[in-house]
Amino acid sequence: MNTSVSSASQIPSTPAHDSGRVPPGSLVVNPKWKRTELIKILQEKLPLIFEDGLGVVDFHPSGDVAVIYLPETDLVAGTAYRRKLVKLHKAGKMRGIILMERTPMTEQYLSDIQTFGVINLSLVLLFVASQTEAASLLIQMVNEQYKPHSNPFRVMRRGQSVDASVQTTVQLIPKLGAVKANALLQRFGSIEAIARASLEELTEVVGKASANNIRTFFEFNTKPKR
Repeated sequence: MNTSVSSASQIPSTPAHDSGRVPPGSLVVNPKWKRTELIKILQEKLPLIFEDGLGVVDFHPSGDVAVIYLPETDLVAGTAYRRKLVKLHKAGKMRGIILMERTPMTEQYLSDIQTFGVINLSLVLLFVASQTEAASLLIQMVNEQYKPHSNPFRVMRRGQSVDASVQTTVQLIPKLGAVKANALLQRFGSIEAIARASLEELTEVVGKASANNIRTFFEFNTKPKR
């Protein structure tokens, strides 16, 4: 399927757009991705709108979803991804998604991105192995955005299912296994809600010892870094 690649002013120019409109079935793309393997794959499947002024955002699969893509090359080069994630978090009504290339070279950054991006900033973290896999996931996002009952990204927001990457992040808490992590997410719905929960509320779900570990973990990881 061949589609045209166009440039348009569909979305206001802001660091991360929170009020733009994306035509159904289209993907808004940051021009920095032109002439990449990622775009070659995407343009065979979707109408692409290259939009200047997206700031830190790489892709908009819909008007209320913003995606930052962290490829291996950027992570290894030491690109300041934390600043990008903070700007995405501040984008108001936008649902922020991080696409991280998970390879042997990027494993060293995984814990920081999970803790900082997911726990501290409440962003969604999804893993891909390559630009080809990233393209497939972006196509899926676009195709599913207008099917709210089957869309895994919207369902996850309503708490009807638990994203595997979010559950994995909860399991970063010392001495907290998969069963208790799942119980916490089923009860509270998100990592942000778990972080705000009182010791008593946590104890009801996982017991006093685990509740104390959880409170200690979040108090340490959410302190401002000096």
